[in-house]
Amino acid sequence: MTNTTDQTKTMYAGTGRRKSSIARVRLVPGSGRLVINGLPGDSYLQFSPNYIRITYGPLYTLGLNNEYDILVNTHGGGLTGQADAIRLGVARALCYINPDNRTALKAEGHLTRDARVKERRKYGLRKARKAPQFSKR
Repeated sequence: MTNTTDQTKTMYAGTGRRKSSIARVRLVPGSGRLVINGLPGDSYLQFSPNYIRITYGPLYTLGLNNEYDILVNTHGGGLTGQADAIRLGVARALCYINPDNRTALKAEGHLTRDARVKERRKYGLRKARKAPQFSKR
């Protein structure tokens, strides 16, 4: 999806999901900054090097980490799910930029949607599978 704004800047969009997190990602040509929900990405991700590495993963794979700004709107879940959702959204947006990027991103596993979600709670149980303690007498 390619959109042009009135400043003739090109914007590429991608959507990522993980657990109950949804991230709408926009890649804009820039200097490599990350903005999540209007906040600097480092502070939003609590300066965790792991979350920051996950978020920038697709850009590092292609060597484009200083060429695009990442603008993200995300909600739902926790930081782990949101970081993985952002990673998938960035990878999908990079596929819009150049279809040749797809092979490198797929080989690294950045285009794989992790479908694991929390299992629903069943009646008669305390959690999805945890049963109350059984007593014979």
